[in-house]
Amino acid sequence: QVQLVESGGGLVQPGGSLTLSCVASGKIYNIRNWGWYRRVPGKQRELVATIVPGDTIYADFVQGRFSMTRDNFKNTADLQMNSLKAEDTAVYYCSADIIRSGSLDLNTYWGQGTQVTVSS
Repeated sequence: QVQLVESGGGLVQPGGSLTLSCVASGKIYNIRNWGWYRRVPGKQRELVATIVPGDTIYADFVQGRFSMTRDNFKNTADLQMNSLKAEDTAVYYCSADIIRSGSLDLNTYWGQGTQVTVSS
């Protein structure tokens, strides 16, 4: 079985920074893509950033404030968030497109989510 676990959420003041981390564990052969998403209460989940082969893509609302990285040896993906605004308050989820060991199938896995609250 494959599991994604996020960490690093919390309460931060406007203008502050947080780093979210996601680690994938289990019988993993390859992680093709990573993604960070968020969901604000009453709204649909939206893409924040994604790393695909050869590219890192950010949502327009990021406006250069966030940076997403991955570590292929540790099977982790981080989201460094700077200049946080109140409207960034949401539950943040990581996802990964993974091929499990002994399988040819590419499946998407999700973490449980971590709350980020930006408030003074």
